[in-house]
Amino acid sequence: MAAEADEKPCTIEELTNIITAQTGGFTLLPSEDFDEVYPNIYIGDESIARDRVELKRLGMTHILNSALGKDNFHVNTNHVMYRKVGMEFLGLESDDMRFFQLHPFFNKAADFIEKCLSSGGKVLVHCVQGVSRSATLVIAYLMIKCHMTVQDALRLVRSRREICPNDGFLQQLCHLNEELRKKGHFDKVPSQTDNQTGSTTEQGL
Repeated sequence: MAAEADEKPCTIEELTNIITAQTGGFTLLPSEDFDEVYPNIYIGDESIARDRVELKRLGMTHILNSALGKDNFHVNTNHVMYRKVGMEFLGLESDDMRFFQLHPFFNKAADFIEKCLSSGGKVLVHCVQGVSRSATLVIAYLMIKCHMTVQDALRLVRSRREICPNDGFLQQLCHLNEELRKKGHFDKVPSQTDNQTGSTTEQGL
């Protein structure tokens, strides 16, 4: 029955229910600065993103800042500070606002994460609190590269970290889910290697 339900166009309400199912309808902020939500993919906040010593200890090789910017609602980092400790960096300028169009970054972020995992690395995807922008991009990655439906991807990430993408981002994930479903994307089963690395030969999504 769950599989049949996931084939229907999703709604913001449905995704919100998945997010709050473990907490009786309440949205919680993360209890940790970072969490591993998929093998070698970590979602975290600004504090862990700035702690290069801890990032090095964790074996992080790639950093994706999904909230690049200079005010209090963004994180001002750059490739230079990570290059010094041997890490690759990608910064995306986005706002955690309902009307902001994050979906143009879905493929770019997914490709960056895939590149990291296929080389045996570890990636931190972060924003300010590690709950909205970063979580949305990781869910999009799991959909695009790992052939997970939005429901399955959200359940997986939420089971490992408290997240709360804004309603606009949830709607954009629903649209992505519908686009991929119409292409038969979820009918394709990745190989074991793809499951481990996030790699896929799917192009043009």
